[in-house]
Amino acid sequence: MSRAAAGLPLFAAVAVLSAAALPAQAAEPSDTVAIRAEIAAMKADYEARIAALEARVAAAEAARGDSPEETAAGAAPQADSAEMAENSDLEAESEPVTPVANPNAMNPGIAVVLNGNYFSSTRDPSIARMPGFEMAAETGSPPRGFSLAESEVTLMANVDPYMSAALTVAFDGEGAAEVEEAFIQSTSMPGGLTLKGGRFFSGVGYLNERHAHNWMFIDMPLPYRAFMGGQYGDDGVQVRWLAPTEFFLELGGEAFRGEGFPAGGAANRGVGTWTAFVHTGADISDSSSWMAGASWIQADADGRETEDPLLGLDLFSGKTELGILTGVYKWAPGGNGTQRSFTATGEYFFGNESGDFNGVPVDVDRTGWYLQAAYKYRQRWTAGLRYSRIDTDNPGALLVGSTLDSLGVDAWSASALLEYDSSEFGRFRLQYTRDESDLRPSDQFWFQYTVIYGPHVAHRY
Repeated sequence: MSRAAAGLPLFAAVAVLSAAALPAQAAEPSDTVAIRAEIAAMKADYEARIAALEARVAAAEAARGDSPEETAAGAAPQADSAEMAENSDLEAESEPVTPVANPNAMNPGIAVVLNGNYFSSTRDPSIARMPGFEMAAETGSPPRGFSLAESEVTLMANVDPYMSAALTVAFDGEGAAEVEEAFIQSTSMPGGLTLKGGRFFSGVGYLNERHAHNWMFIDMPLPYRAFMGGQYGDDGVQVRWLAPTEFFLELGGEAFRGEGFPAGGAANRGVGTWTAFVHTGADISDSSSWMAGASWIQADADGRETEDPLLGLDLFSGKTELGILTGVYKWAPGGNGTQRSFTATGEYFFGNESGDFNGVPVDVDRTGWYLQAAYKYRQRWTAGLRYSRIDTDNPGALLVGSTLDSLGVDAWSASALLEYDSSEFGRFRLQYTRDESDLRPSDQFWFQYTVIYGPHVAHRY
């Protein structure tokens, strides 16, 4: 009911009382004219006040940025209450006042992650390689000595009742900026569906979607570095479906442009990569839970470029197929991990790369796996262990000595970690890694600090 309609009963009552008085005053035409004029004046004044109230409510809604649907669904009762309050003081003349909205109401949340490293290695990281595997841009280790590791700034906000948006800009150790993620995501689709579009990390595997500050160790395990260039991120769309089951069950699929490694060149008219994944899990008890998953990636490359530190530029056109099996176990007394907790993660990678490598036909199968665990034994202290390895087929006689030749290297690495958390926003880590993925083994020592400030979204399981 409109505000004008709400005022009709009062006007009708005035009209009825006035009409009832007319017969007694029929002999006094001048008085009748005066009464009718007074009624008309009251009606005009009342309608003017209602119009003024409606204008004030509309101005308030516009200042808050409410949509018409929100106004119809939720703002009307508040406006009616305001109108009732104003109606009790109709005799008091006042100028309409336009409400001032909170100037920060529509600002995005800004989160900053700062990372710094000290890195020592017995092998020069600038010439380090993994024989048998292409070296994508972010596969290698940081430079020796002190350096600013990848730091990031994220801006995020709910756009309206139907979607949210996020932008993450990453800064490398030399200060170069890159848009790491920039996407919109639905927030209220029916049937457990969620849509995402833009640039983002793929949901395949367990670690790929996580930003560096959320990794269990300072660096990624060997299979992610060898098969996905560290992490696979690209421009595309994603759909997830959360099943209405008593246990956790999620299915998802993605289509990407096909620029990020292991794709390249935006093959197939700019839709070069397809993925699919499923995650499931449940509680074992009040203190423990598990999750399992399976993922599949098909990435087409059209003139993909990688650079071997010793052999130079490599070109590949063809198809990469990669499957990932995931298992996760978590334990914390009573589900409260503030004092003690334990997490174990393992993944197995298997796939094939076929096509044209530097003008030579190639068809190789590849496998890899890692197992890592972290134990929080005191409120601020965590210790971790990780082992990972990768294997590849012989690429054939025509590619002996090339980047794809493993040169007989049995590639593996093992890491030990000690972490101290000053709070949930500050962290210091020491990590030792024995890396035997190159012709010469390497002993690596890391020290890292991580500081997070500003609102930050919750991490996945």
